[in-house]
Amino acid sequence: RHRMADTGLVETLLQRVEKVDGGLDSQDVATSLGVDHQAIVGAVKSLQALGDVISAEQRSSKHWELTGEGCEIAEQGSHEARVVSSIPEEGMPQSQLMKLAFGKVGFSKAMSNKWIRLDKGHEGGPRIFKTVERLEDLVRDKLLLVQKGQASELEEKEKNELKKRKLLSEVTVKSYWITKGSCFSTTITKQETELTTEMIASGSWKEKKFKPYNFEAMGVALDCGHLHPLMKVRTQFRQIFLEMGFTEMPTNNFIESSFWNFDSLFQPQQHPARDQHDTFFLSDPAQAHEFPQDYLERVRKVHSEGGFGSQGYKYDWKIEEAQKNILRTHTTAVSARMLYKLAQQEKFTPVKYFSIDRVFRNETLDATHLAEFHQIEGVVADFGLTLGDLMGILHQFFNKLGITKLRFKPAYNPYTEPSMEVFSYHEGLKKWVEVGNSGMFRPEMLLPMGLPEGVTVIAWGLSLERPTMIKYGINNIRELVGHKVNLQMVYDSPVCRLDS
Repeated sequence: RHRMADTGLVETLLQRVEKVDGGLDSQDVATSLGVDHQAIVGAVKSLQALGDVISAEQRSSKHWELTGEGCEIAEQGSHEARVVSSIPEEGMPQSQLMKLAFGKVGFSKAMSNKWIRLDKGHEGGPRIFKTVERLEDLVRDKLLLVQKGQASELEEKEKNELKKRKLLSEVTVKSYWITKGSCFSTTITKQETELTTEMIASGSWKEKKFKPYNFEAMGVALDCGHLHPLMKVRTQFRQIFLEMGFTEMPTNNFIESSFWNFDSLFQPQQHPARDQHDTFFLSDPAQAHEFPQDYLERVRKVHSEGGFGSQGYKYDWKIEEAQKNILRTHTTAVSARMLYKLAQQEKFTPVKYFSIDRVFRNETLDATHLAEFHQIEGVVADFGLTLGDLMGILHQFFNKLGITKLRFKPAYNPYTEPSMEVFSYHEGLKKWVEVGNSGMFRPEMLLPMGLPEGVTVIAWGLSLERPTMIKYGINNIRELVGHKVNLQMVYDSPVCRLDS
């Protein structure tokens, strides 16, 4: 909608249109009235909103205008002409000429015009002499023609040369060609926007003119909070776990010791994942000191000497490595804490745990990797669980997500054996893509915790960002999370997705 323009200007415009047989150009009206062209455009828009009072056809025309530098040359002469006029009969040192504001450009142009010559053999340094007494400053003459509105007398080539020198610019002017409309009138009747009870009661609505409703107009956007796509998908995953009878693990510790993040998971201290290239280490506090001592000793023993039917890794396990504080690289560190806590109960009870929270890796950033991301993890502990149970629960989990085609591929993880990568058939890409990792926790991890002999633990994990990117059609992870996120994407993302 356009606000009503100045009524006086609108009426003046109508009177002008009435006096002419054909039509008027809005640019000419603005010039003759001495007002800004935008004011006339406003008056035209206001009249168009009243119905068919006037007819306005948009036109665009191009004309040439002098730039700031062009105006200066039209007044004082071209750089090259000013160079020639500033050189006395006895010549001038080149260094002195170059200090003048117009010296550098003027020197090269005057040299190519052969208006000056350079004597490099002069004892006082290179000296410039003029070779002409009188000259015709064609550049200034051409600019003066444009200034007088006679640009048509110049050839296109000449205009383009001046444009290259940034002395001329081609300006596009948009204006309206205004003619009388079918309901033309010099008096403006304000159209009614509301039908009131008084109008209906008195019958005055019959004589009134009503402004038509614009059914194409968009409603005003509501000021309200918006849910990030990542948070919506997280809620969906959480709902799936809760429906399957899982309990959420407390994951509010981003900082973890290497002991819980690596050692308790039977991950050796020489493992490449424990390197600075893959993990963020803390400098303050650099070390953790509180560990369950008897459990720590059992972990040291199974790493260095073996035990529980395993030969271990046969290396000298160092507590200094286990004490190093890091930003957790996976939420499996939380699962380790929870399973140890479970093992301390007097009587073992089967459990189903899940977590969805942030983890940190020292990754090289690209379209699919960030230094921090969300990991989704599910853990089930009970007597006699098998690989078949893991496959069955994965089928149920992914089915609830709408993913029905699954494939499993053997894999290696330090803390699970057997391990399986989970692949799903992506209908859009027409290929199998990895959607998660899974496995059965090793006895070397579970038995030192104090869990009973026959208890097996199945677990699986996947990232939150990748399914969100697939779901919302986002190709670059940096457009989903991080400081480069376009907030408009968050505002525009649908409240609910009908495809789920």
